Amino acid sequence: MTAMIIRTLIGGAVALGLAGAAQASDLKACTLPRDVVPAPAEVPPADQIHTDIPIAAYLLALYWSPEACRSNIPESDKAIQCEANSFGFTVHGLWPNGPDRVHPRYCRPSPPLSLKTVKANLCMTPSPWLLQHEWQAHGTCDWKTPEAYFKKARAVRAGLNVPDLQPEANGTMTAGQVRAAFLTRNRGLRAEGLNVRVNRDNRLTEVWVCLDLKFKPAACRGGNGTPDPVTIRVTPKR
Repeated sequence: MTAMIIRTLIGGAVALGLAGAAQASDLKACTLPRDVVPAPAEVPPADQIHTDIPIAAYLLALYWSPEACRSNIPESDKAIQCEANSFGFTVHGLWPNGPDRVHPRYCRPSPPLSLKTVKANLCMTPSPWLLQHEWQAHGTCDWKTPEAYFKKARAVRAGLNVPDLQPEANGTMTAGQVRAAFLTRNRGLRAEGLNVRVNRDNRLTEVWVCLDLKFKPAACRGGNGTPDPVTIRVTPKR
């Protein structure tokens, strides 16, 4: 498949409450096929439509891409995410969260994203299907347009110095080491503001960065996931 380099600016200022100035945005590049096709509009499951839940906090979900590729999760795009590129953490989504266990979701219908919008964000979230899903499931609850939603997601991501994880030779790290990799690079973050997520095989899947209503680091309202001493399996980057 013929491919070309699509360069997208991951930039924009964001008030994340980090000590000192936020990182300068860099020009990020990834390889995309010429025939990118937007995903169709999603039909929301009726039991997941929650249009009247107030927003109490935000969460930036970062997926560990090597694990997405190893396990062939349906949210990933194999050609973009696993064959043409070698990502570390990618953005799963920016989520408005409610005050309890039920969160705003699918707040209004939406047509498919434009090809321009999909291409502009594939180096951040390398899956046309996932971009469509994140906009419909989460973005519609707080932003007027998909472009505004993804602009904010890019800005929040650009305000973080996200590490590339280096597991031990046996492919393991402790959950505390994963947190420390974030904390040493981001002076404003706190351990209680990071939720380390693993699957049923004890493999790292995601790190959730918890934020308040001003998009500043905050303690995670739903807990912190895997405790620091626990040894977890981390799929290495290829």
